[in-house]
Amino acid sequence: MHILIVRNNSNSQAIDASLLLVTYLATQGIDYTVVDSSKLASPLAAPELSELFDHGVDMAVALGGDGTILRTARQVGFHGTPILGINYGRLGFLANPNESGVMEPLVAALSDDAAHEVRTNLDIRVVCEGEADPYADDGAGAEPDEPRDFFALNEVAVTRGANGRIIDFGLGVSGSHLANMRGDGLVVASATGSTAYALSAGGPLVAPGFTGLVAVPIAPHTLHSRAVVTAPSDVVEMDLSENQDDRDATLFIDGELVELDRPLRRLYVRRGDVPTTLLRYKDEGFYNHAAKVFF
Repeated sequence: MHILIVRNNSNSQAIDASLLLVTYLATQGIDYTVVDSSKLASPLAAPELSELFDHGVDMAVALGGDGTILRTARQVGFHGTPILGINYGRLGFLANPNESGVMEPLVAALSDDAAHEVRTNLDIRVVCEGEADPYADDGAGAEPDEPRDFFALNEVAVTRGANGRIIDFGLGVSGSHLANMRGDGLVVASATGSTAYALSAGGPLVAPGFTGLVAVPIAPHTLHSRAVVTAPSDVVEMDLSENQDDRDATLFIDGELVELDRPLRRLYVRRGDVPTTLLRYKDEGFYNHAAKVFF
């Protein structure tokens, strides 16, 4: 058995908790790897940890806030490794509370006594200027110099850039064009991400078992705009091909900036093939938690 421990090194409680964990795991003869969550800030997976997952990781333990869990989930990607999150941050909506310490949740998870909460994640394809569009009818353009596929547990957001000018974009779902818009951008979220940026942008609160997507325009310059909730098999499409070069668009994935070497032209978001599994210990339930946090 091998366990990945991702901790927020800027939090002394998370560091202390990790020391307890590794001491216990060593006495049980369980292999482990400890990594600082700040080293996972890039939306691209760390190559050395990707190799670790190729050899097999049985569980990931995230010690920190929701940001630490999001970075851990991105590293896990579509491997399906369950994640035990223990909150040492502020909100901790995705994590287990730390009132009972770190050992009780860990022992429960190791003995398969923790609930498995299956969460839909996002498979994101980015197409930049001059690159081939795999979903276009003509497939025009050159192949990208580097992969443009990304993973997200919460959301992908395309927003206006550093010059502050609003952007023009088209919104579509599974080949059907819905609207042309002008505004600050678009958030496409999973049910998990519906309680994050999408909620702040006016989107709905969605129960975590929902397997479709939520597309929420950000500050659109129109009186006719609503969030779109899709079916599980749908693909949300954002077209920026008509956006002017001086209205630069910025890409964020789970709150992390993605730097692109060419202007963003199209974005495709679908449900990931392998969901993310969060381990819950003495869970109070989604609606009870939401009532405490949001109402």
